[in-house]
Formats: sequence, structure tokens, C-alpha cells
Amino acid sequence: REWVEKDFYKVLGVASDADEKDIKRAARKILAENHPDRNPGNAEAEERYKTASEAKEVLTDAAKRKEYDETRRLFA
Repeated sequence: REWVEKDFYKVLGVASDADEKDIKRAARKILAENHPDRNPGNAEAEERYKTASEAKEVLTDAAKRKEYDETRRLFA
């Protein structure tokens, strides 16, 4: 998976032991700041938005987060 190459905790600015509430709060802030409607034509903001969306999806799903953490431990 591409997950190994991305530090989703760093992307969202949260600790690796952050709870779901903190992850969602951090993601919401980044997603709002980088939303395509607020940054038309800004490729960097679009990339940050996509990465933060992916981070939120993985880190707020218990099974995906467990797989992500285990994979990073093996390959990091």
C-alpha cells in the first residue's frame, strides 16, 4: 500500500495515540482550509486536501488504522 510512504499522523498534526475525536477535529480544520472551493486552481491545496481526506479515512476506521500502524511498524 501507499500508506507506508505517508505519515498520516504528521499530515493531520496529531500524535500517533490521538483519539478519533482529535483526529476528526484536526482533519476538519485542514480540509476546510484546503477545500477546492476556497482555493480554486491551487494544486498544493488540492493535494493537501486529498492527503488529509485519506488520512482521516484511514485513521478514523479502527481496522484500517490498525493495519496502517502495523504496516508502518514493519516497513518504517
